[in-house]
This record gives sequence, structure tokens and C-alpha cells, in this order.
Amino acid sequence: QVQLVESGGGLVQAGGSLRVSCAASGSIFSINFMGWYRQAPGKQREWVAHIHSGGSTNYAYAVKGRFTISRDNGENTVSLQMNSLKYEDTAVYYCYADPQARPGLPSTRYWGQGTQVTVSS
Repeated sequence: QVQLVESGGGLVQAGGSLRVSCAASGSIFSINFMGWYRQAPGKQREWVAHIHSGGSTNYAYAVKGRFTISRDNGENTVSLQMNSLKYEDTAVYYCYADPQARPGLPSTRYWGQGTQVTVSS
């Protein structure tokens, strides 16, 4: 089993910045992708960004240029630096990870519990 524990988030004014982080622990040999989804009230969960263990990143159009994802492979952590926040960024942010427990085994996706990010207009 793998556990993902998120930290950060909170309340910020529009135009401000916040950072959310997520630490994975448990039966982990390696983690291919780590990333973030978010879910706003009354909306479906949407993908935000991901980062591969090799460092390549990808972002949703809505956050590109404002959010930066990073990870520490040694610590199995992933962070999302959110700048120039907008009211529409308000959501619960969920981290995810696709770890392998042992070499050759398929990866399984695990999720964090979610952390609230609220942007006031």
C-alpha cells in the first residue's frame, strides 16, 4: 500500500500565490508519474499537471504559465507552485502518484485526501 499526504493550500487573494505539496510513502520502488487534479464545487474533477520521474512536465491549458510542478524523487514528493491565482482556481486539489512496488510490476494509481485552495476575488 501507498499513502499520499498533502499539505499547503489555504485562502489567498486573487493574484497571490500558494504552494501545495504531497508526500508518498509505503511500498514504493519507483514512481513514474506524479501530478495533480482539482475539483471545484459542482464541477467534475479536472487534471491540472503531471511530472515524470525524468523531469518532463505537462500542464492543463488553464494553468500553463502560472503553475509550476516539481518533484523530489529521493523523497517521493511532488509540489505545485501556484502563482497569479484566479478566483476560478478555487477547488480541492488532489495529488496522485503511479508507483511500482517492485521492478516489473505494473504501476497503480494512488490519491491524496485533497487540500482546499480558495481564491478570493
